[in-house]
Amino acid sequence: MTRPAAEAMVVVVPVRNEAELLPRSLRALTVAVESARDAQLQCEVRIVLDACTDASGAIAAGFDFTILECDAVRVGAARRFGVAAGLRGLEDVAADRVWLASTDADSQVPPHWLVHQRAVSCAADVYLGTVRPDFGDLAPIQRDRWRRTHPRGRVNRNVHGANLGVRAQTYLDAGGFASIGEHEDVDLVARCRALGAVVVGDDDAEVLTSGRFVGRTPGGYAEFLRRQSADLVGDATAEAP
Repeated sequence: MTRPAAEAMVVVVPVRNEAELLPRSLRALTVAVESARDAQLQCEVRIVLDACTDASGAIAAGFDFTILECDAVRVGAARRFGVAAGLRGLEDVAADRVWLASTDADSQVPPHWLVHQRAVSCAADVYLGTVRPDFGDLAPIQRDRWRRTHPRGRVNRNVHGANLGVRAQTYLDAGGFASIGEHEDVDLVARCRALGAVVVGDDDAEVLTSGRFVGRTPGGYAEFLRRQSADLVGDATAEAP
């Protein structure tokens, strides 16, 4: 079953004290937005500074994006706030032709990120994109494990807020991002599925994200990498003579 192709995009990036990684994230996003606009896609970008106490605000001000501020200290609330503001900038576009794209301030999207999601919008209501940790942040044993367990061309079923897309009408029908501190992405996708939304996942527009072990939420991607590292160290110890 076909879907209306996206005519406009709302891109939301929540930021919580990301001065170190934010510049490269916004540089990559700038390229992706320029590519989308070249493809005749209208883009409303909202950078949401969530109770930042570092130089994130000054860094974001150096880019041609709309900056919002909140003090929720909850990534779900920040994403929700950004989406609402972005949609207000697209009130003249039908909600079923607006696509919401989400990424993170420690991540770098590829140049075709938004163009690819527009293509996905013709057949789906939700897009689950893959992420890859920055190999420069990982030990060799972790890099090897990652390559072995993540073959290219696979269907993706994991949910990552750093590479997520959803049709605005589906998002609104599902109630939007919950104002919670973590797993707001998984929660939203579950509610979209419950409505019968068509979900597609692939690795065709993979996002590079930080390989750090200490993230901005207790149970986020950094926690996954931390557990993986502990498991690998245990395995190596068990196999040692």
